[in-house]
Amino acid sequence: MELAITRREQRHRRLTKKGRPVGISESEKTRVTAACQRFIDDVLKPKCLPAIRPTPFNYPIDIHGKWRGRSYSFIQRYRSGFPENLGEEFDSAFTRLDWIGHDRFDIQWHRHTGAWFRLYRAEPLAEALKIIEADGHLHPL
Repeated sequence: MELAITRREQRHRRLTKKGRPVGISESEKTRVTAACQRFIDDVLKPKCLPAIRPTPFNYPIDIHGKWRGRSYSFIQRYRSGFPENLGEEFDSAFTRLDWIGHDRFDIQWHRHTGAWFRLYRAEPLAEALKIIEADGHLHPL
């Protein structure tokens, strides 16, 4: 449900050139982080990373989330099994929620080219998490 914003509040809000609010509040960021962490622990890890299986190649060891500006990224951590860099770890983002307004997010898919591609627009957080769970394109590899 959208919160009603008075005309006075609209005049005093800082907006980008596209008319979007400038940034997410700390309280909303905390709420989103908690919901996404529950989603990672309850849905993504059991479904996409039930066990860590070392291989002679790069293999996934964890899934976590991270804020960068107005975007919350879902990230898979890998460990290298190659002899020349055995045990080195690196992160690879696979899905991103871009905050566009109160409880509204664009859902982005990370392409193999390194570019982000928006698949869903202006979804509430609860619906965005359901979409990520259901859409296989938004799962880690």
